[in-house]
Amino acid sequence: MDETGVLGLIEELAILLEDSKPVPFGKSNMRQVDIDLAGEIIDDIRGTFPSEFAQARQIVRERQSLLDDAEAESVRLIEDARSQAMTIASEQEIVRIAQQQADAIMADARELERQTRAGAEDYADEVLGHVEQSLSSLVTSVSRQRERLNNQSTR
Repeated sequence: MDETGVLGLIEELAILLEDSKPVPFGKSNMRQVDIDLAGEIIDDIRGTFPSEFAQARQIVRERQSLLDDAEAESVRLIEDARSQAMTIASEQEIVRIAQQQADAIMADARELERQTRAGAEDYADEVLGHVEQSLSSLVTSVSRQRERLNNQSTR
């Protein structure tokens, strides 16, 4: 379920509370609520958050896998460059050129790893920011509904 689903469930719970009838011969803040329906809505809300957190964790794992692959590729490239440099080591000039190429490949691999890591961290930060925003919105909505319920009960 996406954040609209969670907010929709909270709105559904708020409507259930708002539409509930007062308890006969009770205090004005006492209401009759279909406990089964309210329980289902709360269970749906509880069921939604673990999946959102699992999605965020899966994204972080996938990004880490990308970083690991980039690092392994950079190590392989460096080893290839070193191997090539050792094979051509017969003349001084050729060795110097091979070392320059190996350094360039190492620099490129490190830059690729840096860019991949930065991108993965930015993406993970964006996903976690979305989860944080969803949670904040949920807390705000619950607070408003409690305040509305308390205001109705004081009338």
